[in-house]
Amino acid sequence: MISALRGSVLSVAGGTAVIDVGGVGFSVAVTPRHALTMRVGAETTVLTTLIVREDSLSLFGFPDQDSLEIFSLLVGVTGVGPKSALGVLAEMTPGEVALAVAREDDAAFRKVTGIGPKTAKLIVVSMAGKIAARPFDAPDASAGKASPSRLVRDNVERALVGLGWPERNAAAAVDDALESATPADAANVQSLLRLALAVLGPAQNTGGSR
Repeated sequence: MISALRGSVLSVAGGTAVIDVGGVGFSVAVTPRHALTMRVGAETTVLTTLIVREDSLSLFGFPDQDSLEIFSLLVGVTGVGPKSALGVLAEMTPGEVALAVAREDDAAFRKVTGIGPKTAKLIVVSMAGKIAARPFDAPDASAGKASPSRLVRDNVERALVGLGWPERNAAAAVDDALESATPADAANVQSLLRLALAVLGPAQNTGGSR
């Protein structure tokens, strides 16, 4: 079993990253928002799980233990394959998944491509007793100003720097974005990145100030 990879990023595109570990390139399926945190040539550590099928061996990678555990629970649900499970994590954070299960909100899962109404209900029922044992960082609907985890904030700032903005501009944009972000947006790298990009305006690769 390959449980983790640590090495330099050879390539990253869409939902696939190739990581060089000791001269061997491992192709790993990741979510788009996870891919945004990677830069070619930079070192990365990815938690992985190996899915074995009759005709294939596939590696799926995750930025943290919570995401890996949610993925493992999802693929244990009848009708949910690894691609659909990764699709859930592309749309929802581990905390959002936990909150949806706790609220019996199967509509949240129906938004994911490839998951129909019956499977969405089955996810809620199957995971109800399992996910409650883990204190996932679910968004707090009663909170005032949104407050992201350090991991989410760092990932968004790194993505902005990778797109050409100076670190101070990236940090300021995230602060501004959080003023209007919902708790769910603040817990989601892709959503918070989109809000920060809206604050920054048109892309600039010269490092000019906002």
